Amino acid sequence: MTSHLTYRHLRSTLDEAAGEAFDKVARLLGLPYPGGPSIQKAALNGNPEAFNFPRARLEGTWNFSFSGLKTAVLRTVRELESRGRSLPVADLAASFQAAVVDTLLQKTLHAARVYQAEEILVAGGVSANQVLRAAFESQREIPVQIPPLSYCTDNAAMIASAGYFHYSFGDRDPLSLDVLPTWTLSASTTL
Repeated sequence: MTSHLTYRHLRSTLDEAAGEAFDKVARLLGLPYPGGPSIQKAALNGNPEAFNFPRARLEGTWNFSFSGLKTAVLRTVRELESRGRSLPVADLAASFQAAVVDTLLQKTLHAARVYQAEEILVAGGVSANQVLRAAFESQREIPVQIPPLSYCTDNAAMIASAGYFHYSFGDRDPLSLDVLPTWTLSASTTL
């Protein structure tokens, strides 16, 4: 983001967003919906190094892919169940959470370095995750802004802010305007 309503879209997820992966892995582990808070709570008593789940970095691109990580958890769960073992839910949750957080943190920091970002804004539903917040806040390389938890639900605050700035800049649409979830926030350029 170079200014309000001026964004450069680096890329996105190729399959599942991080929040979707949290929801699906929570279901695999028998945890309630929504998955983010359930995994975070279960992970409190777990070992984040108990399982070495893959990092969905996709080297050479700015895209993310969390389906492979979700599949790795699924295979681990099935293997444990096939051996008649009870699931170590806390360890699985902590290891999965660590893989997501590591991926988001490292890829974001790398992009911030390449594009010489002055600061990082962490937003969206997954930004409510305490481990993710702590990871971004503990790095000292690039200043980070993270909204209060009450503004970290499904990008609602981001969309409201964009609407405010569109309105402030004189953008008006008729009330008959239809809603499309794939609209961009601005005339963005994809790299």
